[in-house]
Amino acid sequence: MISANRAGPIPENAPMLGTTEMQHVGRESLERMAARLEASGSYRILRRLEPRANYHVPDGTPTQRGVFVDVETTGLDPATDEIVELAMVPFDFSSEGRIFAVHESFSRFRDPGRPIPAAVTALTGITDAMVTGASIDVAEIEAFLGPAALVVAHNAGFDRRFMERLSGAFVTLPWACSWAEVPWADEGFDSAKLGHLAAAHGFFHDGHRAVHDCHAGIEILSRTLPRSGRTALDILLESARQPRWHIQAVRAPFERKDSLKRRGYRWCDGSDGRTRAWSVDVADHALESELAFLRSEIYRRHDVDIDPRRISAFERYSGRT
Repeated sequence: MISANRAGPIPENAPMLGTTEMQHVGRESLERMAARLEASGSYRILRRLEPRANYHVPDGTPTQRGVFVDVETTGLDPATDEIVELAMVPFDFSSEGRIFAVHESFSRFRDPGRPIPAAVTALTGITDAMVTGASIDVAEIEAFLGPAALVVAHNAGFDRRFMERLSGAFVTLPWACSWAEVPWADEGFDSAKLGHLAAAHGFFHDGHRAVHDCHAGIEILSRTLPRSGRTALDILLESARQPRWHIQAVRAPFERKDSLKRRGYRWCDGSDGRTRAWSVDVADHALESELAFLRSEIYRRHDVDIDPRRISAFERYSGRT
């Protein structure tokens, strides 16, 4: 299936292909048509994503197992909302960011024990009837994860906290975030949303359904980025290997909250047992400058006690920092 964005209206008398006619047009013919449209400079072609079983042929390079995960939920609060769909797609990767085999996926519905909000159904297409009586076996999850060395999500700060409530197996594994840890803006992308990245890479998929989002995420990680010339996965792995410092701006003056927000700090109100404070995670090289920023711009005193905590991919995005 091919979707085209054209720089102008389609003439009223332009011939249109119906479903039956499309069935009689071979894939080769469609690709020739797409190539001609792209060559004109007036069209951008989006191809439907067809999940791959392999990205590179095994060549003896040592690999590890990654698992791309995604959840659909009844809402945004991991303390009170529930998972209604979970998907996991395992893939083998090398240390330099090449993806090899993609394995059979895990996809399950889960009855949240309450009606699914209408807004969630409108976004995902998941209805109460689809999840009624469905459950996810924790033992099955743990067996499926098996030899996983890394869990990846596109917004791990959301997915990890839900999944740790579901299974302790996700507590003990390192996590990486394909949304936050790849510098998409530096690579020339206008948005880091999964659908926007897919379109920028020339494909589309059935978004907001967990297993389709996982396959789209793996496809995006496999691509070579336009400015660095590295795969997105290579950059993600480099980031995941680096420790971070978790900094809390406890009792920061209220009138300086906008400065903290612009700097990337997130607010925690303490309702989940964590410290009530603004916080941010920074790399080793940015620690001293971040502390200097807090002392000079936020607290405006240099004797304030700030106690940064060193964290790794095992704690990152967990809500336990």
